[in-house]
Amino acid sequence: MMASTKQKKTNSTIAGQHNIGLLLKKRAEISANLEAFVEFEKQRRFTFFQLNQRCNQAASLLVDKGVKAGDRVATLLKNGIEFIEIYFAVAKLGAILVPINWRLAPAEICYILADAGVSTLIFDEDFDHTLMDIQASVQKPSSLREYLRVSGDDMAGSDHAPESGQASAKATGEDYTHLRESCSAEEPPIGAYDDELLFIMYTSGTTGRPKGAMHSHTGMMWAQLTTMSTSDMRGDDRFLLPLPMFHVGCLLPMSQLVHRGATGVIMREVDMAMMLQAIDQERISIFMAVPVLLQFMLLIPEREKYDLSSVRWIATGAAPVPLSLLSDYEALGISIYQAYGLTESCGPGTLLSPHDAKTKAGSAGHPQMHTKLKVIDEQGNTIQPGSTQVGELLLGGLHIMKGYWNNPEATAEALKDGWLYTGDLVTIDEDGCITICDRKKDMIISGGENIYPAELENILTASPEVQEVAVIGVQSQKWGETPLAIIVAVAGTSPSKESLITYAKQHLAAYKVPQLYEFVEALPRNPSGKLMKPVLRKQFSEPAPF
Repeated sequence: MMASTKQKKTNSTIAGQHNIGLLLKKRAEISANLEAFVEFEKQRRFTFFQLNQRCNQAASLLVDKGVKAGDRVATLLKNGIEFIEIYFAVAKLGAILVPINWRLAPAEICYILADAGVSTLIFDEDFDHTLMDIQASVQKPSSLREYLRVSGDDMAGSDHAPESGQASAKATGEDYTHLRESCSAEEPPIGAYDDELLFIMYTSGTTGRPKGAMHSHTGMMWAQLTTMSTSDMRGDDRFLLPLPMFHVGCLLPMSQLVHRGATGVIMREVDMAMMLQAIDQERISIFMAVPVLLQFMLLIPEREKYDLSSVRWIATGAAPVPLSLLSDYEALGISIYQAYGLTESCGPGTLLSPHDAKTKAGSAGHPQMHTKLKVIDEQGNTIQPGSTQVGELLLGGLHIMKGYWNNPEATAEALKDGWLYTGDLVTIDEDGCITICDRKKDMIISGGENIYPAELENILTASPEVQEVAVIGVQSQKWGETPLAIIVAVAGTSPSKESLITYAKQHLAAYKVPQLYEFVEALPRNPSGKLMKPVLRKQFSEPAPF
């Protein structure tokens, strides 16, 4: 399933058509001097006019490098103004952004680059060593022809400088910053509208291979409208952006801030003490987090030094928020919105509002505005609200993905008759609120990151010391959940926790590598040979020691 590469030769919005890049152009016209984004660590500040100028320069640079409508442009960037300007530049050109999780291992990144057919990769200097591994691994011929390196040189208003000796480890790539600064800031021709693709976001695959969820300009537009009309976002809000922009949980609000005309305060990456400092100094009013971050914020010893009174509400996802934690934040005068959503839905799904948080404790709430849902049994029959029966949750709406990139089989399984089959098992109460009973295909959520056991099992099984492996999630006070690998060793070998961690680190992002291991003689299976994970969950039910 590919995007059209037909170039639109116009700079004006055709009636009824949408391009996400034009939101920035329009916002720069009506709110030119309002503060758009702040890079907190560097104290760089940008108005909407300045951001649009940088975006147009980035678009001009990409055109000079041969990027055209339908081409895939990948980013391997930490949070920063460069990510934002590239996102809107790619949108205006009608190219397709592929934001890559920078926590992935080089082999995982190489797979995404090849699967998406990426032509241009824009990377952060922090990932020079990763890029050298990637450049050594990319097979020729390859669609990947351009590497642009974002350095720390563009530091106006900042005392930041690259670490000494960093230049000696540079990956091959032209200097993005200097090239952009020399480019025209004229508005580029608009290259895509409506149902044409805006971005492809890869999700961890239940079969061990990530899948690229395809989202269009229309989809992102409706995702923004849905979240803005369900929660209380205001034009004078200051939104803290600590979560990585390669996740839909940060990409959506980042894009939405331009639509709404509010201010985003960017954190390069999560740092708990710095989050408190940013909230205090920048008078943050709202932000997005995961429950484990909310817990950590309360435990920071110096928390009392900071004024958090500006915070009106926090949106959180990935797991229900305990009542005790809700009470702790209520005492601070802060409300909590609890969201359920997926990469495949471009973020929106359901939302539990602060006033329902106690009466509907454990629930994921109602469908968001412009989102529809239903729950079905194994025969496909709709389960009516108020039933105690567990069924699969289906989501619908104009913000749902168009499918998985180059994967018609997975697309056909996930999208049927206008519904997204989430694979999540839920109940629906008499008020239409859903409660998650079991997560999609054994997925583990650790510190807000999705981890799929099948991917870990595929990697560990390839170890010469491992005959069989099953990975399950166990409770963790620190991370919410953490993976436990249950190992059957190859005869004549004696694998250790340390040897398996070392092996896994060669193939997996660090956050996916299991830190807990159990060694058994055999894995439990039913008469047909199917692995019985419920037996393992019962057998190894003790929480993690961290």
